[in-house]
Parts: sequence; C-alpha cells; structure tokens
Amino acid sequence: MHAYPTLASVIPLGALLDPGSILSALIYSLLGIVLFAVAFLVIVKIAPFSIRKEIEEDQNTSLGIIIGAVIIGISLIISSAVQG
Repeated sequence: MHAYPTLASVIPLGALLDPGSILSALIYSLLGIVLFAVAFLVIVKIAPFSIRKEIEEDQNTSLGIIIGAVIIGISLIISSAVQG
C-alpha cells in the first residue's frame, strides 16, 4: 500500500502561519474583490439596458447565463493576474 504525503509534510506549519504570508493573502484578496467590483460596475454601466430588470422582472434566463459566464471569466483573469 502506498503512503501519500500529508499536508504537514509538504508545507511546514510555520510557513502557513507566517504573518507576511497571511498579510499578503489578505491584500491580494481585497485587491481581487475591488477589481472584480470595478469590472462588474463597468459592465453594468455600458450595458444598453437594465441588467437587474431583465433578470428579475423579465426572467431573462439567457442574460443570467451570460452574466454568470462574464463573472467567471473576470474572476479567472483577476486570479491569473494576482498569481503572476
């Protein structure tokens, strides 16, 4: 039977609890959230119609799918940019 390495043997606990690592993770998380919010606001502003009205009142499922795909795409781009 093969023995698989545990997380503790691959990454030392001291590296996970390093204040610099925690601080940089928080900063990058906040930066990603801010960039995502700005990108979403730009999409809402340039849309020639009310996205909220189309999805909530008119039950436009296709617009909901498109907006979901845009959200995933923006998230992947921001994630790649933050990771380097």
